[in-house]
Amino acid sequence: MSHPLVPRVIELVRAAGAATLPHWRSGVAVTEKADASPVTAADLAAHHILVDGLKALAPDIPVLSEEAADIPLSERSAWTRWWLVDPLDGTKEFIAGSEEFTVNVALIEQGCVVFGVVGIPANGRCYHGGAGLGAWCSDVAGDERSISVRLAPARGFTLVASKRHSSPAQETLLAGLTARFGAPQLANIGSSLKFCLLAEGNADCYPRLAPTSQWDTAAAQGVLEGAGGEVLDLAGEALTYEARESFLNPSFLALPAAAEWRGELIELARDLEG
Repeated sequence: MSHPLVPRVIELVRAAGAATLPHWRSGVAVTEKADASPVTAADLAAHHILVDGLKALAPDIPVLSEEAADIPLSERSAWTRWWLVDPLDGTKEFIAGSEEFTVNVALIEQGCVVFGVVGIPANGRCYHGGAGLGAWCSDVAGDERSISVRLAPARGFTLVASKRHSSPAQETLLAGLTARFGAPQLANIGSSLKFCLLAEGNADCYPRLAPTSQWDTAAAQGVLEGAGGEVLDLAGEALTYEARESFLNPSFLALPAAAEWRGELIELARDLEG
């Protein structure tokens, strides 16, 4: 089962990814945005392809991109469906020459992710999925395989961590998880690929107690939900994307929805929040 818009969105994500590659490992110029985050010509090239393509695909669905997010709340609050786009997630990885950068598009309806597409320009892989739709990974040739979370680790608990972002609260949660489940293996990876590791069954949990923005998470959340996972705030409620003044997400936990240890993890997070 799939959504009728998915195939064309995959094409757009692949095209946007291809537009970033001439700038990759080429000494691309970096400028700084108002929030001090970096932006490059690659971000902007992908942005234009995605925005123009999505508007042509579905003229009635507005687009919110990281690179054009100055849309007033008074306008966004009237939207019932919209595209949430990160043209290049992992810009710092891109600048450093790493392969761990992605192109992300999610369709949002009433604050929930309908489906998400996550492309990896450096190797041509593309993930897509949504709650009730399933999840898949395709290679550069377009050959697809279905993916799903794992409920029990084969060789110990694997925790996904950010290469660049942590916090004292996150370190406290890691200590609590170690006390409950033993020392976890740590998988450090950049960008929205952290969710994809879970979706493929190669890791068990991704706690994020440091800042992220809505466009950082929505597409990969769709993939994870399609693979049998979920993304929760620290109160145990689903992470949603209603229009609000700030684009920042609350702290969250990404995990398999049917994991036996789900309740223990939420309890640890609640203790931390309290």
